[in-house]
Amino acid sequence: MILKNASILVIDDDTDVLTAVKLLLKTEAKEVTTEKNPELIHSLLASSRFDIVLLDMNFKSSINTGNEGIYWLKKIKELDADISVIMITAYGDIDLAVRSLKEGASDFIVKPWHNEKLLEAIKGILKAKGKTASGIPALPSSAIGKEMIGESEVMKDIFFKIEKVAPTDANIFILGENGTGKDLIAKAIHEHSLRKDKPFVKVDVGALTETLFESELFGHKKGSFTGAGEERAGRFETANGGTLFLDEIGNISMQQQAKLLSVLQNRQVSRVGSNDAVNIDIRLICATNLPLAELANENRFRKDLIYRINTVEIVVPPLRKRNGDITLLAKHFAQTYAAKYLKPVPEFDAKAIEKLRQYNFPGNVRELQYTMERAVIMSEGETLSAEDLIFSPIESAVQEKSENKDMNLGVVEKNTILRVIEKHNGNISKAAKELGITRTALYRRLSKYDL
Repeated sequence: MILKNASILVIDDDTDVLTAVKLLLKTEAKEVTTEKNPELIHSLLASSRFDIVLLDMNFKSSINTGNEGIYWLKKIKELDADISVIMITAYGDIDLAVRSLKEGASDFIVKPWHNEKLLEAIKGILKAKGKTASGIPALPSSAIGKEMIGESEVMKDIFFKIEKVAPTDANIFILGENGTGKDLIAKAIHEHSLRKDKPFVKVDVGALTETLFESELFGHKKGSFTGAGEERAGRFETANGGTLFLDEIGNISMQQQAKLLSVLQNRQVSRVGSNDAVNIDIRLICATNLPLAELANENRFRKDLIYRINTVEIVVPPLRKRNGDITLLAKHFAQTYAAKYLKPVPEFDAKAIEKLRQYNFPGNVRELQYTMERAVIMSEGETLSAEDLIFSPIESAVQEKSENKDMNLGVVEKNTILRVIEKHNGNISKAAKELGITRTALYRRLSKYDL
């Protein structure tokens, strides 16, 4: 089946979207039908046969579920299980769009889209429908690039996001613990973007002092400060036309945040010591190891800057939550370092596999990588045993310190409960009210601490 023979239904309550899609497809497809009201889906599918439905994720309709697109997707699949549906979504609904794939959607596109990408998506689905009964394309491969590897559901979701948001110019905010591979995701987004032939510039902004921050990012004129022996372009100018990756952005000061926000709003930089503004065209990717709860504290991070950099959010899970990926990654690293050190690719015995699976990996993928490099170097046979796997004593010490901290928090909680109960002369109801918990929750804590 080719696009010229295809009938396509477009459902979106935005007239501009309907007009744009119809203009794009009217010379490409056999028939294009547009509709603003999703409640007419039943009658439309009953009266006509469509090969593909383009469906918006959000409608201002009588159905108020908060995710109308999923609701109508399910209705369409109930009426015709074989019909292919492409979801139309905004940047902020990427997580919902990924969920739609699990609910039966064939693909999704992000507004504003590139016309060639939409045509490729439609043609790809039509081509697949000619080969399979369901018309639903296979899940992405277990790797993006050479280093990003995973078969867990959480990593498949991330691969979907990268594939969909990379061709756009949306600002990306990557969150995750140290060692989870945030920089690899940033590089993958750039390499799959329309800016891939332009510069990819990474800056660890968390390591910049107040005095170096402006000079490093925005550049400086000769003689503008002590040590400025020559004029220098900043990282924003260096990345012009490409991608700027600001790593550990959660560690910059409020003053630095204000300067960064001004540049992002105006899309102009002025070198230190100069009044001349230079226009910049960059795709911005930021990353931090801080949890969102800490970033939400306005005494630490400006909310207006969060909104500016967080068009699409990608949360990278720690390795301990990536079921099944540890063995896959371990074998990948073993193969990589065997080639590097001119050694045979080792096998893993059962106890080695079990040791890897049982370990918590506080240092995440980075720790696993170093563990495998050490094992390949030190092993004498062609099979890695549990004894060959020596985990980082540094990470183990950090984990032990964290566990001790948790124990200390338990002591604090226990003492607080005792103090409040004494204050209220043993009245559990009043104590629970002051502590902000229910009587039942308080009784559970009393039992927990043998009080």
